[in-house]
Amino acid sequence: MIPERYSRQIRYAHIGEKGQEKLLSSTVVIVGMGALGCVSANELVRAGVGHVRFVDRDLVELSNLQRQVLYTETDAAEAVPKVFAAAEYLKAVNSEVEIEPVFGDLNAGTIDALFSGADLIVDATDNLETRYLINEYCVEHQIPWVYGGAVGAEGMTAAFLPGGPCFCCFSGHAGVSGQTPGRTCSTVGVLNTLTATVASLQVTEALKILTGSDSVRKDPLYVELWDNDFYPIPMEKNPDCPVCVHHRYTYLGSVSGTQAVSVCGKNAYQIVPSARKSPDFQALSEKLSALGKVTLRSYYLEFESPSASFRLFKDGRAIISNADTEGRAKSVYSEYIGGL
Repeated sequence: MIPERYSRQIRYAHIGEKGQEKLLSSTVVIVGMGALGCVSANELVRAGVGHVRFVDRDLVELSNLQRQVLYTETDAAEAVPKVFAAAEYLKAVNSEVEIEPVFGDLNAGTIDALFSGADLIVDATDNLETRYLINEYCVEHQIPWVYGGAVGAEGMTAAFLPGGPCFCCFSGHAGVSGQTPGRTCSTVGVLNTLTATVASLQVTEALKILTGSDSVRKDPLYVELWDNDFYPIPMEKNPDCPVCVHHRYTYLGSVSGTQAVSVCGKNAYQIVPSARKSPDFQALSEKLSALGKVTLRSYYLEFESPSASFRLFKDGRAIISNADTEGRAKSVYSEYIGGL
């Protein structure tokens, strides 16, 4: 029996009881629990998607609260991982949904496990490199996914279905990393109404896909809230696409060596060592205490000194702060943490 909580959604003719049953039996993975991810998670859990997996590597900060609607000042003060704060909030909203928080990094080495069993992927990330990885995986494994991006007052969403045009067809690139130089939420800002709008548009397409609707939007939709512009951008399958036609993958399966990824807007790099193992926080704390201030938290070790500062997590990855180059970030990791 379908719970009464979904009665208003069931009465919507395009969903009905059969559609609701499909939602309850579906698994969705949300990659990124920032502004887009928070709204997407909130709406999907309330809509009754049976299993929702949150994937994010970040901690709640005060600057998040303007638009990331699942977090509180307490979460920011305690630097709680976003996936755990979001899960705690939403489990109190809908205890019937299986919510699976994963505090970690999505990369070529982890994507198989993180996307296991997924019927659909919601992209709520902040960099193109991760989106190209998602695209390649979804093309290879025939999984639909919904893209979303937002900065300033401008946003865009698109649904990518198996057999149709892929993200590479749309973007025209197969191996470009990073974002448009100088244009991030940290540099130009972002409206919270924009992130809510873009995420809701993403979720709407996700609900259509999961319920088997034939009304999935064919073209990406551009949104500019301040000047009131809304229009589709034509998208066609590239007959020579390296990804969805020729199945040549730039990111998928590329797991060798240490990975360094710039953290959007923070003058920092995330380092994921090639040999991933749980660090001995206690031993490392004793070693580092002579060099600077060490703070042991529930989920990570924090180190600060005039020459280096970082947060080291239990899976071995670290966020190196005040690092202006990838080389500098790797040097800090090697010198203070070791294991590269």
